[in-house]
Amino acid sequence: MSDFTLSPRSALERVLVPGHYGAELDVPGVTVSEHTGLALASVMARKDKTADLAARVNERFAVDLPTTPRRAANGPIQFIWAGPGRWLAAAPDQSPVTFERDLRGALVGLASVTSQSDGRSIIRVSGPKAREALAKGVPLDLDPRVFAPDDTAMTVVAHINVHFWQCDATPTYDFAVFRSFAGSFCEWLLDASAEFGVEVHAERQP
Repeated sequence: MSDFTLSPRSALERVLVPGHYGAELDVPGVTVSEHTGLALASVMARKDKTADLAARVNERFAVDLPTTPRRAANGPIQFIWAGPGRWLAAAPDQSPVTFERDLRGALVGLASVTSQSDGRSIIRVSGPKAREALAKGVPLDLDPRVFAPDDTAMTVVAHINVHFWQCDATPTYDFAVFRSFAGSFCEWLLDASAEFGVEVHAERQP
């Protein structure tokens, strides 16, 4: 039997091809890239352990676990609210195996921790027309007076479940989409952004 090596590949390499799409404008209204290099893990509090879990996270990571749809971060690690007693934890420049192992060890007895690094794609959407493009499918009010940096939400876009959060006031958003649906989401996104001019950038490391 011949030797062979398996190499990881993005689920979006044939969809998010770097280049310009849609209207030809001096400044593209929307930029899109795959946000790679993030280790992801779901964190679910054990029964009656939410308060203890919050105390442990604060002790180990100096982060106050959000109890509302918000994102909290300290240094490289962030915890993104994903429902009552649930969070998506993320950190750059760590192997998924190491991140899951270390997080599970830190939260042993208080939370169930499951790697999501290979299960989800993170699509970054930014630009002066990002809100207008996303409004075509996101059934939420993204007005900056209502949805601000570090706000997060779980909803359905183009019949696809998404978990997204606002990163800054540009605005920039990160969308976590299950890997098998990420291609379809990006196809919708490029179509929705075409009238504003959309620039697809190469994979973005954190």
